[in-house]
Amino acid sequence: MKYTRISALAAMGIAATLSLTACGGGDSGTDSSAKGSAGSSSSGSSSSSSSNGGSGDSKSEAGNAKAGSGEDTKTEAGTNSAAKTGAKVTFCKTEDLAINAQDAAPDENEGRIDITMINRGSTTCSATGFAGVDIKDEDNTSNPIERGQAQPRVTTLKPGDAAVFNLAYDIDASGNSLASPTNILVTPPNETHSVSLEWPASAGQIKGAYTDVQVYPTHTTK
Repeated sequence: MKYTRISALAAMGIAATLSLTACGGGDSGTDSSAKGSAGSSSSGSSSSSSSNGGSGDSKSEAGNAKAGSGEDTKTEAGTNSAAKTGAKVTFCKTEDLAINAQDAAPDENEGRIDITMINRGSTTCSATGFAGVDIKDEDNTSNPIERGQAQPRVTTLKPGDAAVFNLAYDIDASGNSLASPTNILVTPPNETHSVSLEWPASAGQIKGAYTDVQVYPTHTTK
């Protein structure tokens, strides 16, 4: 009986050992599966990271492309600006112009004074635009003259060439004009220095006020 009980106990011990081994094998399988899963996740993460890295590179390239475009644009702008600067027109200077005024009224009703500017400089220059004009009265006041409704014409003067512009107004034949002009102050287009010319003695009297006189843009005499 004792032998039989020992044998039975031994058998039970073997069975328990086999059972534990089987359980350990199950755990190992689970661990292996988990490791496999972790490996797959890590690979996916690595792939995703690589993809993000690629996207980052693309953004960097796009940034470099934009930076390059910006530099090209600035260079082009600088080139164009330089070209424009190189092609900039040189305006006639007051000191290089011989300026005079004369009565050129076409009839007894319309007053007109022609102001001629001759380029006595050594280079070609531009007198395009409106000259600044003030009329000085005998009471020593200066009255700015408004521009007439006309578009400026290109007026380029070679040495010796002349440009002319006009002052226009209505003539007061009554003899009761309130205006008593003595001088015409002329500032050539795009200049800041002026010259003083005597009001032509033969010019008709101004009808109304100095605000009724208008100045027209320059044009060549050719």
